[in-house]
Amino acid sequence: MTDSSAISWPEAGPVPPSMRAVTFSEFGGPEVLTLGEVETPEPQAGEVLVRVAAVAVGRTLDLAARAGLEPFASAVTLPHILGAEHAGTVAAVGEGVTGLALGDHVATFPVYNAFEDEYTRSGHSEVSPGVRMIGTHRPGAYAQYVAVPASNVRIVPADVDPAEAVAVILAGAVAMNQFVRVGGIHEGSRVVVPGATSALGSTTALLAKHLGATVVVTSRDEAKRARLRELGFEHVLSTHDEDFADQVRTAFGGLGAQLIVDNLGLEETWRRCFDALAPGGTVVTSGAFLGLEVPINVRRLYLLSQRVVGVRTGNLASVDLAWAELSAGFRAQIDRTFPLEDAAHAHRYVASSENVGRVILTIG
Repeated sequence: MTDSSAISWPEAGPVPPSMRAVTFSEFGGPEVLTLGEVETPEPQAGEVLVRVAAVAVGRTLDLAARAGLEPFASAVTLPHILGAEHAGTVAAVGEGVTGLALGDHVATFPVYNAFEDEYTRSGHSEVSPGVRMIGTHRPGAYAQYVAVPASNVRIVPADVDPAEAVAVILAGAVAMNQFVRVGGIHEGSRVVVPGATSALGSTTALLAKHLGATVVVTSRDEAKRARLRELGFEHVLSTHDEDFADQVRTAFGGLGAQLIVDNLGLEETWRRCFDALAPGGTVVTSGAFLGLEVPINVRRLYLLSQRVVGVRTGNLASVDLAWAELSAGFRAQIDRTFPLEDAAHAHRYVASSENVGRVILTIG
């Protein structure tokens, strides 16, 4: 485990012919992750080579893929290098790339599209059948170097370190896309974020707070609720409580929630949150970490003009919106970091659900 404040930006070059990387050649537990030497990739036309400083450890993108769960198993070609959102220094630039230069400090949004279609043209590329993911459909950033599409790379503000950039580049974009899909949030918006200690949940809640919303956060664990209070949240509740909806309305001065962002898919949580939803309110979901099917009272839905909206992930437009807030001082929560050689340990830690915020690997 390392201190995120000690992570520095690596030098651009020279680029060696081989590099250290954590790979796996079979699906299984954390023990299948192996540190070794592999060939350093070369950037193709429209790509840049990033010398990696930090890369996120994701429960879905990394742990599920390593374990061979669908839909990741069929998308991964073994042996494989995991690692989606990451930050580092531009070490080489492919043909046709403009706006990026050797030595730039950058972060990479990991969602890209294999082809153009009606969804990419309309600004909703995240729902295209052509959606692909760095670290799933192509080698990722559990390595010293990774080649990525230049269009997905963003220059990091001067006062932001690699771990801070990693914590926002994907989760911040997803959260911002959730807000955009409901017309945006503003000063005084009433927002509930269940499960606000996960990497995505904490980022969503902190970003809503940063944008001026009144935010109710929840956790089923008292120790984690204490951590949420330490992060500055005033209204910290548990969906286990039978009077949860009443507690939410009390927090909002007698009114219901205008937006509930539920990434859990847990039946009890969904039902109690829905009871706290105001007329005209919206429930947004971008995950089903704990469940799959939840009850919906259709009569209530139409009588109160409420909505349920699914948001698959972020897109390049929401990346830019989140990046603007990063420049304006927004920071996501980083739980802890591990060196690359401790990738298996980091996977076990994320699987334990002990983290509050993002878990990150650092590449020395």
